[in-house]
Amino acid sequence: MEKIATNTNFSDLINAREPVMVDFWATWCGPCRMLSPVVDELATEYEGKISVVKCNVDDCEDIALKYGIRSIPTLLFFVGGVVKDRLVGLVSKTEISGKLDSLV
Repeated sequence: MEKIATNTNFSDLINAREPVMVDFWATWCGPCRMLSPVVDELATEYEGKISVVKCNVDDCEDIALKYGIRSIPTLLFFVGGVVKDRLVGLVSKTEISGKLDSLV
């Protein structure tokens, strides 16, 4: 199950014991809406191994700016609060799974 990021809890969420995948998205973004079910599936499949966080860029503009989010959807992969990798755009479930598998 994914968590919802806010300006106040983002730091705590990315500093989880397990690796974290953050989905930067917006309600008005068509590719984001297409990627969302894939992110939901992966959150279920990797439950207990990976923490999945959704971050609406309209609600968390400062966070998006801090991490250089210029295009959405963007997936950032954190380990110990540090960005280890990123995927930008509408990518396949297989590509995302490959990134997740490299972190666990």
